[in-house]
Amino acid sequence: MSNQLAIILGVAILAAIGLDYFLAGGETLLFLGRKFFVLLDWVAFWR
Repeated sequence: MSNQLAIILGVAILAAIGLDYFLAGGETLLFLGRKFFVLLDWVAFWR
């Protein structure tokens, strides 16, 4: 991955987080965070 591509990807992720915060109050990010922790528990169980 080149530096330019990493910067573009980072800016796109930050823009998506900012857009979620302003449009939905951060609810989507909170939902995805909770689902990610459920996934981690599930993966740890099957390990």
